[in-house]
Amino acid sequence: MDAASLLKRFFFCEQALVVAQGGWLGHIAPLEVKTTLPRYLWEDAMTADALRNRVFELHYPSRLVEVGDDAPVVSVFSEAIHAPGPEAFILSLARVFKPALWQAYQAYLAQADDIADGPTLRFLNLAVTEKVRQIEALAGFAEQMLASRPERKAEAEAWCATAARHLDAIGGVSLRPYPHTASPRHAILSGRREFALAQIPARDPRFHLCRFYWPDILDPNFPYGDGIRLQLRSAISHLNEVWAVETGGAILYAFAEALGWEFIFDAARWTYDESRHTRMGYERLRGWGFEPQEIPLGTYIYDSAFGQDPIYRLGMLFFFETKNIGKKTDRIKAFNEYHDSVSQHDMDYDWADETLHTHYGQRWLKALLVRKPPADSEPTGGWAALSAEAVQARCGELVAAVVESASAEERAEVHSLAEALIHKAERLARAPA
Repeated sequence: MDAASLLKRFFFCEQALVVAQGGWLGHIAPLEVKTTLPRYLWEDAMTADALRNRVFELHYPSRLVEVGDDAPVVSVFSEAIHAPGPEAFILSLARVFKPALWQAYQAYLAQADDIADGPTLRFLNLAVTEKVRQIEALAGFAEQMLASRPERKAEAEAWCATAARHLDAIGGVSLRPYPHTASPRHAILSGRREFALAQIPARDPRFHLCRFYWPDILDPNFPYGDGIRLQLRSAISHLNEVWAVETGGAILYAFAEALGWEFIFDAARWTYDESRHTRMGYERLRGWGFEPQEIPLGTYIYDSAFGQDPIYRLGMLFFFETKNIGKKTDRIKAFNEYHDSVSQHDMDYDWADETLHTHYGQRWLKALLVRKPPADSEPTGGWAALSAEAVQARCGELVAAVVESASAEERAEVHSLAEALIHKAERLARAPA
């Protein structure tokens, strides 16, 4: 086997799926799927990064990695993002794309030299294990999603059949060179819909869906609180980092081509971290006895970048996810005083994650601001005509405009919702253990 060539092929296939999974997050409604897919794209990114680094080792000192003759298979994987709907996308991951990589890795492992190629075997064995778990879970997610939207089943099945047929035509993710007569080097799958980022995020209907999830967003006189109120507010805030999950995926997709693999790798971790924070909040709220329909799931920060150049989504994630980082150590101390070890534990890891995210935001916003954007992007003169301060100021204006647009009904609704949650939390705290 030409190990380096094969690992390069695997890398480009994995990269295409990482970008696709990130892009689709805003279109996926079920919270479990929305917060699990980021783990899978991060696992895939870890595998891809190991593949890429191994290619560099085997081709040292060359640092060149190009699609080249792997275009037939990479083009099919690149079509995954153009699935006709979220159900079709998840089903095709479970049935076609992830199994194709799993089979290729199994075939590679069966032929590889354990001594000569030991470093590759280590991470590919892990990748095989992860793919098996991913495929099983994704198949279950697809079944659940199609059960709630049965009218999309035929569409999803047809998409999977088309993708499988194109892969079969070129021999799948093969261990052999692709012949120059292989199917079109840039596959266009029938039934595709040109992908576009979600401007309005899909949300799980089991929750109390709203724009503003707590009164203090609209009313500066509503106290953040301490004791039970602080514990509850913190959990609600963590759950509502779902906007950051969607935004992380959006910028991963939007800037993958402009910023390249190192950005994709960081953005995959960033998105995964935000999904962990969302799950932290949900697990605490459920553990305390709250039902989904009682819990507010807001959209206002994601909404504020509606129709804007994606650079402002990066700005939102950087500036608004890190603005309160200095307060988190105080909350960790407060939770310790309340003997709330779970909230303390979650906030401790949150603080560590956000410290890392500050680095990501600084690095990649700076990298973006010196690049020329696509011709149809918004900023006159290109991203280089902006500054980090201008992006931050614009993000503040966009959020303020959405907050200002809150209706009297929305203001009353969020007050009523919060009071009901606080009342229940206090009642649960008084209940005998």
